[in-house]
Amino acid sequence: MSALRICPLCEATCGLTLTVEGTRVTGARGDRDDVFSQGFICPKGASFGEVDADPDRLTAPLIRREGRLVEAGWDEAFELVAERIRPVVETYGADAVGVVLGNPNVHTMAGALYPPVLLGALHTRSLFTASTLDQMPKHVSSGLLFGDPFAIPVPDLDRTDHLLLLGANPLESNGSLCTAPDFPGRLRALRARGGTLTVVDPRRTRTAKLADRHLAPRPGTDALLLAALAHVLFEEKLTSPGELADAVEGLADVHEAVREFTPEAVGAACDLDPDELRALARELAAAPTAAVYGRIGSCTVEHGTLASWLVDVLNILTGNLDRPGGALFPLSATDRAPRPAGPGRGFEIGRWRSRVGGHPEAKSELPAAALAEEIETPGEGQIRALIVCAANPVLSAPDGDRLDRALAGLDFMVSVDPYLNETSRHADVVLPPPPPSQSAHFDFAFNALAVRNQVRYTRPAVPLAEGRLDECEIHARLVLAATGMHGAPPDAVDAMVIDRTLGKAVADPHSAVHGRDAKELAARLTGGSGPERRLDMMLRLGPYGDGFGADPEGLSLERVLAHPHGIDLGPLRPRLPQVLRTRSGRIELLPAPIAEDLPRLRAALDARPDGLVLVGRRHLRSNNSWLHNIPSLNGGSNRCTLHVHPEDAARLGVREGDLVRVTADGGAVEAPVEITDSVRTGVVSLPHGWGHDRPDTRLGVAAGRPGVNVNQLLDGSRLDPLSGTAVLNGFPVELVALR
Repeated sequence: MSALRICPLCEATCGLTLTVEGTRVTGARGDRDDVFSQGFICPKGASFGEVDADPDRLTAPLIRREGRLVEAGWDEAFELVAERIRPVVETYGADAVGVVLGNPNVHTMAGALYPPVLLGALHTRSLFTASTLDQMPKHVSSGLLFGDPFAIPVPDLDRTDHLLLLGANPLESNGSLCTAPDFPGRLRALRARGGTLTVVDPRRTRTAKLADRHLAPRPGTDALLLAALAHVLFEEKLTSPGELADAVEGLADVHEAVREFTPEAVGAACDLDPDELRALARELAAAPTAAVYGRIGSCTVEHGTLASWLVDVLNILTGNLDRPGGALFPLSATDRAPRPAGPGRGFEIGRWRSRVGGHPEAKSELPAAALAEEIETPGEGQIRALIVCAANPVLSAPDGDRLDRALAGLDFMVSVDPYLNETSRHADVVLPPPPPSQSAHFDFAFNALAVRNQVRYTRPAVPLAEGRLDECEIHARLVLAATGMHGAPPDAVDAMVIDRTLGKAVADPHSAVHGRDAKELAARLTGGSGPERRLDMMLRLGPYGDGFGADPEGLSLERVLAHPHGIDLGPLRPRLPQVLRTRSGRIELLPAPIAEDLPRLRAALDARPDGLVLVGRRHLRSNNSWLHNIPSLNGGSNRCTLHVHPEDAARLGVREGDLVRVTADGGAVEAPVEITDSVRTGVVSLPHGWGHDRPDTRLGVAAGRPGVNVNQLLDGSRLDPLSGTAVLNGFPVELVALR
């Protein structure tokens, strides 16, 4: 038989048609009738059945007995969580319990619905997520500009005339903070309709090879390059905010702020031709529509927040923010229904600071790079217990060896993870979710970043296996066990959220259900589980919802289920000023934290690193450390090698296949050399997410090809100060050949 499933293995969210024999997924192909992906599939999606049936997936909870992790029953596992977490809170305070949320949380329903409830009930400030290893600069810049850290504009790929990509390689990553099935096909379509693709990347990636223009600057100089483009727009009187003019404040301040970033000064710092920078600025201004888009390569650098800010500054200066063909704000089906435009609460960073390093919070999160010191350092607020959900920071955060040691010293740790990996091996309790075929799927996060508004939901393709718990039930029971409500039915968590949400909705004069009876509305919810009832509620209260009968043509769970291939909600549309939540009710173009950080960028104009710097790279057959245990995805370019330019190799006396020692702030790793001119001179590249050589894991395939952990080169001291994001790209390294 066949079953539909939305792929959870990257941000493209492609629709799949699975072939199911009994309880096994034996094949996967693209769903040609999917309203969004229209049949597109990548190697990750094609391997869905192999991912689903990985024999190293845990099938039962593990608990630690006499120093060893052994299988146990679900009740025993949750009882142990309840017995060990609450005493820590009661003795040392809520901040003594840390929470770590990994990237896969946003790829599952459970990871989207329950961690916010857990955090709200725990009241801990010790929150660490993958965001400070990835996109936090974009959240901070959006928060400062628009008043909402989740108001992230995405490029209108299907209608733009000029796309400028910085630090992004969507032909390998399938896109990020821009949910777009068949991103490669959309780029080819851009060029086929006469549009222009410009790629800024120190590597000649597959995406760069497709471009009309490829600029290869020194790594980490994206903010300088963008500032030079803004400088040219101002100096040559090419700024044209258009309809945005009345919604923007601070244009003259930005003009003054970028005055020193001339193409000549920036060109020398970036190692680029000033005339190319001028030409690019003029082309952006002259294009009928244009969109600037920056991703991880421009985020995980020393000026990541400034680069993210300048991306939107350029979209605003050229009049391309919030217009078709430019960069627009998606409106997902589970977003809050639109409210009247007007001043909001604004956005702040640094409302509190980390206990040891004094790092400012951003979006209620502390830097992942500070987790080890918060565990190791005695004193009030020391983290003594840790709840880790779908995260592997030993590989993904700086100085994994230090964090490895720190985790071993915790009083208690619980991990929600399907694998016994480099991080979960330290847990006292491991709670494994079922394979993805046995879980329902809805993309809460990625629909809010999609290049086209649409809604899709898939129920489990395969019945839950005997002895398994649904992933949502695991998270709900974890919430109950960790917050003093152990023993209550898991549905109590969903009922609590529903009651609170509907109570607020009926009291809100702008809501479609204002003045109605919350209990009566709750009784009308449909769905076969608590999570489905919550989804039904969110759809009905959302911007396209039926308002519990107020709009008979609106969305509900029943209507979405009646359209198994999804419902198209149309192209992105202008949404300003309604999305703004700044205190002024306008786009605040030069917020104080940005202005205060600009002197640091001006100082970078004089920086001229004379040694090698390292950058990461993406692989189409991988997603961070997730998929290295899948045989069919381990091959081709998915190898942990050090890319070195031929000129650098000749200068260093390094040959193809040589083992070299790479040394930086935090330590050294040894990796084989791959000589290639796909990196510019002065730059070497190692992929992220490898290093599967630690003992006591159960990752047979990954351990057979362990690679090295590039983040072991970092000690965690290099951070973007505004967002707390680790500098994972553009840091200095030294190479020594090992014969």
